[in-house]
Amino acid sequence: MKVIIGAGNTRFDGWVSTQENELNLLERKTFESMFKDEKPTAFLAEHVWEHMTLEDGLIAAKNCYDFLADGGYIRIAVPDKNFRNDWYQNMVKIGGNGDPTHPAFTHKIVYDYKMLCSVFEQAGFYVELLEYCDENGDFHYKYWNENDGRIGRSLRFDTRNSPTKLGMVSIIIDAKKEGKIEFASK
Repeated sequence: MKVIIGAGNTRFDGWVSTQENELNLLERKTFESMFKDEKPTAFLAEHVWEHMTLEDGLIAAKNCYDFLADGGYIRIAVPDKNFRNDWYQNMVKIGGNGDPTHPAFTHKIVYDYKMLCSVFEQAGFYVELLEYCDENGDFHYKYWNENDGRIGRSLRFDTRNSPTKLGMVSIIIDAKKEGKIEFASK
């Protein structure tokens, strides 16, 4: 079973889309209820973790670790604190741009890659960075297969990016649980 966390309108073949009222990352009982018969082999969470405090993000990561099948993974994407773009930073900052109808209004943290990796490592995961900006604002990219979890706000899939200019990026990681890990082929 592959599960999209906080899916909104996102639907992918072979993935179960969930909303916060079905799978609350901070409430173990929702995990216990949803995964009593089968543990997921993969979770996907695009722009979810920034809506929790750092402490809650760690609780959520631990819950995902505990209920993930051995050898499974979670692909996470969050806004990038190190992306050098004023418009972007104003949009993704804590509280967003102040518009209560915009999803960023409920942002509680803006991660850099070290902080995001640390949260998942503390929860027990082995972390692989796929996309991120470093402290100098330089963008780093490692190929990842969209069949293992498509991230729309990414180098390849966000239409605000072009071959000459980045308009929208995310920190993207795969956090893996020990065991045999199976990914789609390239």
